[in-house]
Amino acid sequence: MNFAHLVDGIAEAAPDRQALFVVHADGTEEKIPYRQLREESNQLAHGFRDLGVAAGSRVLVLLGRGSWPYRVYLALLKCGAVIMPGSDLLRASDILYRAQHGEARVIIADPALQPIVDEVRPKLPHVAHYVAAGAHPSETWISLTQLMTAGSTRPISVDVRPDDMAFLSYTSGTTGGPKGVIHTYRWPFEHLKSAGTHWFDAEPRDLAWATAGPGWAKWVWSPFVSVLGNGATGFVYTGRFDPEVYLRLMQDYRVSLLCATPTEYRLMAKVPSLSQYRLALRSAASAGEPLNREVIETFRRQFGVTVRDGYGQTESTLLAGTLKNMPARPGSMGKPFPGAPVTVITPDGRPAAPGLVGDIAVHKNHPALFHGYLNDPERTRASFRGDWYVTGDQGRLDDDGYIWFEGRADDIIISAGYTIGPFEVEDALVKHPKVAECAAVASPDPERGHIVKAFVILRNPSDAEDPQLTHELQEFVKRTTAPYKYPRAIEYVTSLPKTASGKIRRVELRNRETSGPGAR
Repeated sequence: MNFAHLVDGIAEAAPDRQALFVVHADGTEEKIPYRQLREESNQLAHGFRDLGVAAGSRVLVLLGRGSWPYRVYLALLKCGAVIMPGSDLLRASDILYRAQHGEARVIIADPALQPIVDEVRPKLPHVAHYVAAGAHPSETWISLTQLMTAGSTRPISVDVRPDDMAFLSYTSGTTGGPKGVIHTYRWPFEHLKSAGTHWFDAEPRDLAWATAGPGWAKWVWSPFVSVLGNGATGFVYTGRFDPEVYLRLMQDYRVSLLCATPTEYRLMAKVPSLSQYRLALRSAASAGEPLNREVIETFRRQFGVTVRDGYGQTESTLLAGTLKNMPARPGSMGKPFPGAPVTVITPDGRPAAPGLVGDIAVHKNHPALFHGYLNDPERTRASFRGDWYVTGDQGRLDDDGYIWFEGRADDIIISAGYTIGPFEVEDALVKHPKVAECAAVASPDPERGHIVKAFVILRNPSDAEDPQLTHELQEFVKRTTAPYKYPRAIEYVTSLPKTASGKIRRVELRNRETSGPGAR
């Protein structure tokens, strides 16, 4: 049971079909048919095996958008390895934590990340090899290009069991460092049965654009598994998001299937003269947070396509959505996938009646549910209530089985599709010499859904008068951790609400943002 072999089977049946169509930021194009993807991933697999990558070897992959992630992921699966997805936005402390916690044996990174990885190399004696995309890395790095071109195109066959670890993805928590989520070699096939069939319904005829960047669970879900697993052509754009550029690309290349974040949809819907674009979309999907009704109506009116919401987590798969041919109810995340044991439960672990707000939960028997948090049995146990995995999101069912999102039950911040743990922001901020204490919460925002807002107590209160301080703190956080986590708003305070035991009550700050005088 190996997803890479499924893709190889598609390459054998349709060798000349395009697997990837990459448009680079400078306008150059790269086309890779399934036959080439099969051969090059075989070559890489041989190269990785020569480096000692074997069944169970853990490899931290830090690659940006492009064709390399596809080759690398398929090659590592062919070796029976464990892929540790990592964003190219991570900084030294993020990389160090993941490499140490996950006991990575190999790190594969974009050239731009080489100096950042080199900062932490002395603390990673267990990492045997460093591999960089590009033909000419520094002398202490191995070239991914040379590794591939030197390898044989012969298939590699490594026996893996369905319950062997395949992916170790990191997701933010409210306390402590990110959690290592374990998924197995069975997981891609279970994902294809649900989201890959009923929601992001890629077909061989499709030019499918899922905009998620590598390093996130959503990239594994859609651009990788759902596109390649269905034999479609994956469209990739390596440039930064710009709503007008995205619309022009969809128009010029006749993209037929789109999956984007709510923030991307919101900004595209605001483009002036939207009607000038002629899109060939037959289907569109959105995930990360509920999409606004007006945005759904704009895309339906302008392009004749209904953007269908979906809901899932790193710990599982896409769990619910507005499925194909299902009437959309704007604001709802849709219904659980056919046969998926997903519902809303009460505090005592019973299914909640329609209309009652409770915890969105997944039964432990769901075949795509994670196999625990790496080396953290306590956090794993705490995520279950009886037979149910509790997602941390609250919602309610209506009489027809649609689930309506009501908010987070914990302190996790979801901003423009990024999941951000407040601890990560706070840990970065308190390293600044002017910060004594702080708390980070979600603050409503019309475009990003929510932004990170920090409440900061300064060591010297008079520093709050410095008009450059907020910018200074924001830039400091960007340098200390992944830049998408930085607080877009900062409020200077003299105290923070706390429990009797001294823990910060972020819920009070969060409520102040949504219902108090500071609400946006």
